[in-house]
Amino acid sequence: MDVRNLNEVPAFITKDGSEIRELLSYRNSCIRNQSLAEARLPPGGSTQGHHHIKTEEIYYILEGFARMQVGDEIRDVGPGDAIAIPPGVYHQITNTGTTTLRFLCCCAPCYEHEDTVIRA
Repeated sequence: MDVRNLNEVPAFITKDGSEIRELLSYRNSCIRNQSLAEARLPPGGSTQGHHHIKTEEIYYILEGFARMQVGDEIRDVGPGDAIAIPPGVYHQITNTGTTTLRFLCCCAPCYEHEDTVIRA
């Protein structure tokens, strides 16, 4: 059984500039076709606008408030909101709150730097 605790998983910075802790993926478990990570952005922080060539994502907001852009649509989001991000669609999230924004990122297939295209 593969069990990972958030407090024991090392953080790293993704290509879009967010700090994530990858809880489960092929890199550390029996999971092969998706990944689950917790991301954090400080107050006022933002990911770089980007899209993924192959990967679809779901963001699930745990704590904090943000402005989410998916394609041409912009919406304020908060705890309990789940955001669908199809492959190939530009997206960006900005922490609009006064505390650290924490959200889960579910990716299928697994997150890879090489699949991330930053908007120039």
